[in-house]
Amino acid sequence: MNILITGGAGFIGSHVVRLFVEKYSNYNIFNLDMLTYAGNLENLKDIENKPNYTFLKGDITSEAFINALFEKHKFECVVHLAAESHVDRSIKDPLAFVKTNVMGTMILLNAFKNTWKDNYNNKLFYHISTDEVYGTLGETGLFTETTAYDPNSPYSASKASSDHFVRAYGETYGMPYVISNCSNNYGQNQFPEKLIPLFINNIINNKSLPVYGDGNYTRDWLYVKDHAVAIDLVFHNGENHETYNIGGFNEWKNIDLVKLLCKIMDKKLQRPIGSSEKLITYVKDRPGHDLRYAIDASKINKELGWKPSVTFEEGLEKTIDWYLSNQEWLNNVTSGDYKLYYEKQYSN
Repeated sequence: MNILITGGAGFIGSHVVRLFVEKYSNYNIFNLDMLTYAGNLENLKDIENKPNYTFLKGDITSEAFINALFEKHKFECVVHLAAESHVDRSIKDPLAFVKTNVMGTMILLNAFKNTWKDNYNNKLFYHISTDEVYGTLGETGLFTETTAYDPNSPYSASKASSDHFVRAYGETYGMPYVISNCSNNYGQNQFPEKLIPLFINNIINNKSLPVYGDGNYTRDWLYVKDHAVAIDLVFHNGENHETYNIGGFNEWKNIDLVKLLCKIMDKKLQRPIGSSEKLITYVKDRPGHDLRYAIDASKINKELGWKPSVTFEEGLEKTIDWYLSNQEWLNNVTSGDYKLYYEKQYSN
């Protein structure tokens, strides 16, 4: 079976690619990534020579390129992770998010449909999305798979649109699909524009820790390796045309998370407790900032038997230990030197 995983050099994608390559030797895994700032092949150095793994550099918004790939490799399944995903960037450049997240998804859907037409036996289009499509919650309640969409940022609007197109193709053309909507991921190999690796890096370098507003925004946090396991389960055992919410059962206010992170970092760096907390700086809130996200992941728990393997404290400590042990990776990513790895490895 030929499986196309898009965005497989990114944070979540690299964990999914590694799991599939190592666990399923009978699958041919094709990792398609454009290698923008957040795509890093150093994340996959340990599997790059596996016989069932192929890296493809390319852009999902190039229709001719995608059609040629499907014509050549006849991908029976697609695991679609490629996306622009940073809310702050979407506010500055919303059209880039529409291009990648909406048009890129459409081009993949068309290629998949045109390759298999009515012959969808043992085929699957798996679309990975976000809890941000549901909008914001008050102090109580949880997002379920039937929560109405109410996106509030250009990023979440683009993901909501792509979700709707996947479902529309399923209804209109009979295309087999599953969708999962996840909460905030954290863990190893995450690009340091996101809160946890950004603050780890800033604490190491004694830089300020910018917290939006009053810091009381609440998020559910999901350890990336647990997310990869959930994706594996949904891919193999999820029901056709179903949606699964994947969350960590793990809500934290931003300021409480940051203070916990500071405390652990002070211990790891052997600094006086409270040193890192002095770096916290409250900054002007961003537009359209959702107050609270919280996912009800009971469906995937009851139907597929998935649950998080670690508490947030355990996962955060594992994450911090990884970044402290891989500061060369962190330095390469923040300086852009990781791009040299691609040029050296694949220039020929």
